Amino acid sequence: MNKYFFADMSVMLGRSMRHIFRSMDTIFTVCITPIAMMLLFVYVFGGAIETGTDNYVNYLLPGILLMAIASGVAYVAYRLFMDKQRGIIERFHSMPISRSAVLWGHVLTSLVSNVITMVVIILVALLMGFRSSAGILSWLAVAGILLLFTLALTWIAAIAGLTGKTMEGASAFSYPLIFLPFISSAFVPTDSMPKVVRAFAENQPVTSIVESIRALLSNQPVGHEIWVALAWCIGIMIVAYLFAMRAYKRKAA
Repeated sequence: MNKYFFADMSVMLGRSMRHIFRSMDTIFTVCITPIAMMLLFVYVFGGAIETGTDNYVNYLLPGILLMAIASGVAYVAYRLFMDKQRGIIERFHSMPISRSAVLWGHVLTSLVSNVITMVVIILVALLMGFRSSAGILSWLAVAGILLLFTLALTWIAAIAGLTGKTMEGASAFSYPLIFLPFISSAFVPTDSMPKVVRAFAENQPVTSIVESIRALLSNQPVGHEIWVALAWCIGIMIVAYLFAMRAYKRKAA
């Protein structure tokens, strides 16, 4: 590893973050849809959905956060694709900097911007009546799961951005990820679903992640679900990282 890797990466992070703060509509756009969904489900559909809890926003929030992350990482694919199309990646590689720092700058920008988005959504949820009895350790565990999930999806976004042929194709990968929470326990218990749909819902990543976060926020035992959630996040992250680095090295060659 280049001895100046971390210094180079911080420069690339600063560059990407300046792009974000110069167009704050990016963060607002990512926040608007999940917040609108939260308002819709709580105040329109919430009274008709039986979840076994009196506070539907508490039940709903974990799934909304995952939707926001899936929406937010699409901008990583977009920014990487634009850097590739404009020859900016090649231009950076002609300079005496660590080559992987360019990619890591985009990845860390995704983490920072998604953290900002999640904080905004949680603040709105608090105004809507969200309450948690979780202690500091439980909140740290929730933060850790969300950061792992963000990293996993960010590396998938990096693959799309580096291999996409068009801007639309590079960012289209996020649509199935955004709607995956709908076929999980994020909005309704899986018991109410048909057998085939229920089997899929109970064995896909979002359900175990949502159930773990929900249990942690309500200060309930998490059981084995947290290990399943961590296995999904870490497994997806490692596989996506390997494919993303392979695609990046081909572009850097």
